[in-house]
Amino acid sequence: MADQTIPSGNADATETGANSGLRRRLFIIFAVVLTLAAAIVLIWQLAFAGGSVSTDNAYVNAEVAQITPAVAGPVAQVLVQNTAEVKAGDVLVRIDDADARIALARAEAELARAERGYRNTAQTGESLLATADARASDIGAAQAQLRVSQANFDRAKVDYDRRKTLSETGAVSGDELTAATNALRNAQASLALAQAQVTQAQANRSAAQRQASASLALTRGTTEQSSPEVLAARAARDQAQLDLDRTVIRAPFDGVIAQRQVQVGQRVAAGTPMMTLVPLNRLYVDANFKEGQLRNVRPGQTAEITSDLYGGDVVYHGRVVGLGGGTGSAFALIPAQNATGNWIKVVQRLPVRIELDPRELAAHPLRVGLSMDVRVDVRADVSGK
Repeated sequence: MADQTIPSGNADATETGANSGLRRRLFIIFAVVLTLAAAIVLIWQLAFAGGSVSTDNAYVNAEVAQITPAVAGPVAQVLVQNTAEVKAGDVLVRIDDADARIALARAEAELARAERGYRNTAQTGESLLATADARASDIGAAQAQLRVSQANFDRAKVDYDRRKTLSETGAVSGDELTAATNALRNAQASLALAQAQVTQAQANRSAAQRQASASLALTRGTTEQSSPEVLAARAARDQAQLDLDRTVIRAPFDGVIAQRQVQVGQRVAAGTPMMTLVPLNRLYVDANFKEGQLRNVRPGQTAEITSDLYGGDVVYHGRVVGLGGGTGSAFALIPAQNATGNWIKVVQRLPVRIELDPRELAAHPLRVGLSMDVRVDVRADVSGK
């Protein structure tokens, strides 16, 4: 049998046709895949994307604490460094407390003096009151002496009158009359003295009563614990104790130290910034949305947040807390002034605060200033209408 051969021209035509068919099939497959992808994207946009707004202009923030001393003095110890994690109550800085201890000792001495002064005043009042009572007995004694002097005077007067009458008849000598006259004068002087003593005793009693009243008025209605002088001294002592306690500066909450600016030996004044404490368990996100995205954003809506630190593998779940009171440019140091003819509209952004889940923060810690991507679900109606 003779060998049959295919002409080379027909073979090339067959191979070209097969390649063309393969390209057409591949093109059709590509077109179908592209159409399906476009349809999926469109469906996703209609079903999901229209119910959310997103931005990558978002950053981690926190209500940081500025650590400042309440009292002045030289720094004795700095017990933390930048990046150190501390717990609430941990000692951060110690200020030299020598002056504060001296002030406390002085205040305690003043308090003891005030308490002793109150007791002395109270005892003096009681003593003066007893003295006033004793002056009453002095008045009684003086009055008794006055009665005796009055009786002596009356007797001397009767004796004098009788002798004077008898002297006229010559029955009594002149010496007897002189003696009776002298006795009458002495009795009269004794009576005057007794009257003066009664008056003096009464005056002494009145003076003692006034002194006792004045002394008792200082303590009347109060006790040693409620005396104004003691209260003032105790307040000064408490202030001195507080100043001493404030020489030890402690962390107000859990966090990380940043921006440490204080050194040992430095003399600081009250209110001098020493360091910043960042609360890592109370971070939030400030997402700056464009003004056109905020139509349906409401507090209480949920949000999903990812960070550049962990990437898309870690998704934080947050909640919208509130919207800012103004745009960033409105609160700028030099706000934009558009009252000129050369004005170009710039899309503004408004900060939206988003609260993060503390448990997710504990599992994947963040730091202030990190960039975040935020998507807020605006489909939920949390307005209460």
